[in-house]
Amino acid sequence: MVYSPLRSFGRFVLAACAVSLGVASLGAQTPSTTAPAGPNPSRFDVFTGYSYFGAHGQLKPLGVNYSSIDLGAIGSGAYYFNKYFGGEINFVAHPDGKNDGLYSASAGPIFRAPMQNFTLFAHGLAGGSKLVGPSSYHSYQYHNPWTWGTTLTAGGGMDYDLPFWNNRFSFRLFEADYRYVHTNFGPYTPPPSGPTGGRANLNGVDLSTGIVTHFGHIIPPPPVTFTCSASPATAYPGDPITVTGTAANLNPKKTATYNWTSDGGTVSGTETTANVTTTNLNPGSYTVKGHVSEGNKPGQMADCSAPFTIQQFQPPTVTCSANPSTVAPGDSSTITAQGTSPQNRPLTYSYSSTAGSVTGNTSTATLNTTGAAPGTITVTANVVDDKGQSASCTATVTVNAPPPPPAPTTQALCSINFDRDKRRPTRVDNEAKACLDDVALNMQRSSDAKLAVVGNAASKEKGGAKAASARAVNTKDYLVKEKGIDASRISVYTGSQDSKSASSTLIPTGANFDQTGLTAVDESTTKAVSRTRPATRRHKK
Repeated sequence: MVYSPLRSFGRFVLAACAVSLGVASLGAQTPSTTAPAGPNPSRFDVFTGYSYFGAHGQLKPLGVNYSSIDLGAIGSGAYYFNKYFGGEINFVAHPDGKNDGLYSASAGPIFRAPMQNFTLFAHGLAGGSKLVGPSSYHSYQYHNPWTWGTTLTAGGGMDYDLPFWNNRFSFRLFEADYRYVHTNFGPYTPPPSGPTGGRANLNGVDLSTGIVTHFGHIIPPPPVTFTCSASPATAYPGDPITVTGTAANLNPKKTATYNWTSDGGTVSGTETTANVTTTNLNPGSYTVKGHVSEGNKPGQMADCSAPFTIQQFQPPTVTCSANPSTVAPGDSSTITAQGTSPQNRPLTYSYSSTAGSVTGNTSTATLNTTGAAPGTITVTANVVDDKGQSASCTATVTVNAPPPPPAPTTQALCSINFDRDKRRPTRVDNEAKACLDDVALNMQRSSDAKLAVVGNAASKEKGGAKAASARAVNTKDYLVKEKGIDASRISVYTGSQDSKSASSTLIPTGANFDQTGLTAVDESTTKAVSRTRPATRRHKK
């Protein structure tokens, strides 16, 4: 079989170019200046681990095959110029008990594609190699000594970011490289002095795994930022103003310093807050400026500004209310004035009214309506601050007219019983005098009142209607003749009560007497019988 090292080298170059061009498209992108979504890509990576070299090739012209080398160690260091592209130095050691061994040191570009928790990479390397053997030709006593040659490598792999120690380490899941080795051992020397010499052209796969240690970061820490605000943003002369600053992206390992200045008033503070004294400031707009620094390099300092406004003193305001708002003549009402000064100036109160009298010099006063005519009284409250600025308000109180006197009502007086004199059942006897004397006294006291006398008869009484009328008429007759009551003031009726009685009701002027169930007595047909006239006796014939 004819072996062509140039053809193998051409295949290697094509493979290296394909990988380099594919990954270089990532590195050609504009590097990001903001923090990545995941961990910040490292600046320098160190990889150490195990390596297996599956050698394929012969020592020519002897035609002896090299065997694969199971034992091996690999170490590399990669420095990245940006998130995707860097340079790598690689060292591989493949000693073997059969004296088939390979050591190589190479360097070249490396490309990576950081992803969440994983990183893909590809590289192309060139360098020197130190080869020994082959030792599989056991028919000869001698083999080639360690000799330097050239090596070319192209391949890639995948790393998994370990979640502890702030992603300081990654586990290289695999690294698969195509390796080409060419070594010239010198002129061929046949046995018995040899065999030595010849040329070795090896190509095979290097498989590796191990631990990657990360150092530094590609993207620098974000610059320090500083924002601040004034509270309150609008104030009156003399009001204190506090400015609060918020710095971001400070390095916790460094001590930040703060400075504050203002174009108005006096500002003090060396930390994240500052106080502004506004006592002598005129109305207008002002600005407080803050500066934070944790070093002299760009990105380690920042400025902020907080505007505030001083406004003219405002006059006070006041609102009024009355409780109660409606009173009876002579009653009092409490007037409440609620004054407010926008700048909390002291206030003085005074009051006046259109009627009655008002007393008080605080936020409450008392209106006395004694002597005030029914109607509406207006109370005015005035407030004045210590700057002479004033405000006023009014409250109204309605004084009701006095209530009308109660309507007069009838008054039931005493009743007379006619049961005792069986012979003269309609006669006003002596026992009735006490009742009728009291009735007369009430009539004399109420000279404009009238009297209603109602006579009643028992249901079983013979001639009951006539007896009821007689009892009413006889009662009136006693009051007129013996007590001097004007007859025109007394009206007589018959009622439906089942008793031999006469009742009396006093009717003041304006009162209504309920005549339901009563019948007026015709005094022209019913004559009064003298209280003292003896009863007529019947004589037997």
